[in-house]
Amino acid sequence: MKDNQDTPSNIERRRFLSISGTYGFTAALVAAASGSLLVSEKAAAATAKEEKSREKAAQHKMTMATAYVLGATRSYPIMQLDFKENIQNMTNGQVYVKLAPGGQLGAGGALVQKVQQGTIQAAQHSLSNFAPFAPAIDLINLPYFCGANQKFVNLVNSDTWRSSVHPKVEAKGFKPLWYVVIDPRVVALRKGGDGPIKTPDDLAGLKFRVPGSKMLQQYYRAVGANPTPVAWGETPSAIKQGVADALDPAVGALHVFGFKDILSWVTFTKAVPDSQVYSCNLEWFNELPLAVREGIEFAGEVTSHQNLSKVPAARAYAMAEMSATGVQFHTPTADELEQWVSKGGHQNSEWDSYKTDLAGSMGEFDKLLEAANTQGKYYVNDA
Repeated sequence: MKDNQDTPSNIERRRFLSISGTYGFTAALVAAASGSLLVSEKAAAATAKEEKSREKAAQHKMTMATAYVLGATRSYPIMQLDFKENIQNMTNGQVYVKLAPGGQLGAGGALVQKVQQGTIQAAQHSLSNFAPFAPAIDLINLPYFCGANQKFVNLVNSDTWRSSVHPKVEAKGFKPLWYVVIDPRVVALRKGGDGPIKTPDDLAGLKFRVPGSKMLQQYYRAVGANPTPVAWGETPSAIKQGVADALDPAVGALHVFGFKDILSWVTFTKAVPDSQVYSCNLEWFNELPLAVREGIEFAGEVTSHQNLSKVPAARAYAMAEMSATGVQFHTPTADELEQWVSKGGHQNSEWDSYKTDLAGSMGEFDKLLEAANTQGKYYVNDA
């Protein structure tokens, strides 16, 4: 049987490799993101020329690594190309950002470590992967503390969070640049499971895939599941084979990582945010001129606005794509949601040690809780 070698994806792949070989990888990335891969050689050359000109004119180079390919923003609003562009423009061209997307330089904790060591200047990673390096960040994993998008945005943009948590993060060598809203974690049931999962009682006996976070493991144990730690790379096969019955990433992440064909039901429990952050090596940042530092910070603020506006569209796309393969979605009623909060919420005494260890005291935690529940200057759509 003859292979069809002229499909759009194959043509685009060949064009990417061709442009990358002729003009460089970054130029090919920018061309791909702008839709120029299938346009003329002239357009590709113009993109490459602009990138080379920007890099040559810049006084500072900033390697920024992510775990996601550029097209992921359609259902997972990571905004990496936007952030690159904004940094370059907001610093008046004094900083050139070299993107390393798609896990080229690693993912998760590996990227956090490279930022801390100064091997790279900045990276995108989850707050859960950030927590082992900057433990105070793990506060966001307290169930029903800031799981809803709006509460998360209220919290991380509050003066309380920035004065209480950021100094602890900076003491570990990091500067948080901006927090990425994706959506809350969900309860996603594998195909063949008896769904939907409406209340904690429906989790009884289910093997629930969890990441390394002790806090998330404790939460799923509290709501009746059997927490089963599985490495992320092994999770799809674990779900397919029934080693795990359910998992909890946000809908956008489930779509990006190809789970739509192996799931049956998704329930929006809104316990914990599946959120990300762009962090920067603090020593590198502090050595930059004041105007450049201010430009990078403003770029973070602008990109954050773009991210917030993208959240509902990204979610809708991911849900539409998953629905097309038979995945169904359940939004708990007020009574059902209250059962999740009652069994697993941070108000229960079993969470007090986390509050005092991570926030410093119950009094400090109460201030953070107030900040999460106080409408700030930014609005975001909730799932």
